[in-house]
Amino acid sequence: MSDIRVRFAPSPTGPLHIGGVRTALYNYLFARKNKGAFILRIEDTDQARYVQNAEQYIIDALNWCGLDFDEGPGKGGAYAPYRQSERKEIYRQYADRLVQEGHAYFAFDTPQELEAMREKFKSKENPSPQYDHVTRPQMFNSLTLPKEETEQRIREGQPYVIRVKMPESGEVQFQDLVRGEVSFNAALLDDKVLFKSDGMPTYHLANVVDDYLMKITHVIRGEEWLPSTPLHVMLYRFFGWESAMPQFTHLPLILRPDGNGKLSKRDGDRLGFPVFPLNWKDTDTGEESKGFRERGFLPEAFVNMLAMLGWNPGTEQELFSKEALIEHFSIERIVKSGAKFDFEKAKWFNEQTLRSKSPEELVMLVKPLLNSQGIQRDDFFLQKFCSLLIERVTFLEDFLTQGAYFFSRPESYDEKTVKKRWKPESAAVFSKLIEQLFALEEFSAASLDKFVHEFVEKNQLGMGDVLPLWRVMLSGVTQGPAVFEIGALLGKEEVIARMNAAIALFGK
Repeated sequence: MSDIRVRFAPSPTGPLHIGGVRTALYNYLFARKNKGAFILRIEDTDQARYVQNAEQYIIDALNWCGLDFDEGPGKGGAYAPYRQSERKEIYRQYADRLVQEGHAYFAFDTPQELEAMREKFKSKENPSPQYDHVTRPQMFNSLTLPKEETEQRIREGQPYVIRVKMPESGEVQFQDLVRGEVSFNAALLDDKVLFKSDGMPTYHLANVVDDYLMKITHVIRGEEWLPSTPLHVMLYRFFGWESAMPQFTHLPLILRPDGNGKLSKRDGDRLGFPVFPLNWKDTDTGEESKGFRERGFLPEAFVNMLAMLGWNPGTEQELFSKEALIEHFSIERIVKSGAKFDFEKAKWFNEQTLRSKSPEELVMLVKPLLNSQGIQRDDFFLQKFCSLLIERVTFLEDFLTQGAYFFSRPESYDEKTVKKRWKPESAAVFSKLIEQLFALEEFSAASLDKFVHEFVEKNQLGMGDVLPLWRVMLSGVTQGPAVFEIGALLGKEEVIARMNAAIALFGK
């Protein structure tokens, strides 16, 4: 199936939402599974909403996720250019062809005239009138105006758009690979604008022409495009391209955590989680939105999480590498209903991905984070450090926040533990413990465990008299890896230094 060609065709009107990333991911997985081509096409026909840097953001997000495209901006390909703004001369000839063949027409209506039409035809049964077969006969277009007047208006430079002429009756049917057969009543469809007065095509014309010219075999996109598909199907018919029409797949929405409505940036802001893959700064407002990358997600965990939002492998398996996703992915297992986003589950994917890493891989991930804070340690130390904390972290940053005491002495100590456990005789007990630690030849976790148990027993103490305070002396906190593991990694000299400092402070 090497002739399979799919495209991800975002508009550079802002940051890429995770729903868009998932669309790209499903296209990518389908292409790679079938040894096909994955194309990036920038649909920048809406110049009024164009946002500077949005295209680069899209490319950066795909690169971070490891979704390498075969053709597109910066890479080229047999069907370049891949920005629609650079292809506008192509679309004009197809728009003119539709007019010549009676499938489209010139419309000269001003915004005021369009508003007047909506008011005139507005009723209880039809609160939002469209420009369609009912209203078009009363508007200013090449179907109602004499040919000479139409040509004169164009010669004089009057603004106009080109609208598709939709049929007045019948059904528009097509097969959706997720939803099965889908049918729309043609009489309810409006005459969408195909070519705007600014000389740019709309998405509807441009995407159909480009999909045909780029030999796209499967269109995999969000379900918000489902209502537009009848128009796209009709355009294929009007052009005589039905045999080349791609197979359509409309993906379910990613829903809010409560399942009520599509997930939005506002939901993320309100509930405290990102909805964009990377950080995004709004150039107009200066507002910054945090991305999954900056929140601490690994790209493979993010991709794994997204893949499971709307698709399942048919088994209980949830953890997949990108290669395994390619192997198991199929359109048939995409669900029809919306998928609820669960940030706690997203964090679980990150935890599990971190835990799947080898000690060497973890060091490679953690070292840059530590170096950025001026912390330098050898790989042996860092491997042991990572292994002690791996079951306690969700994000890479947690290694630093939860394990800061491995790199610097505590600046504060858990007051509750000190107040509860420190007694007048405690200074003498821990001073004696220090004396005997000096003589301990092997300073491993096992030897420390054995040594402390013997010390407690010989001195007729309880473990509660020693271990909670000893942990706080070494780390400042009450939670963490086994205190013997902490001591072994810190080393004898550092352990004794920390104990002496704590004894001096607690005894005041």
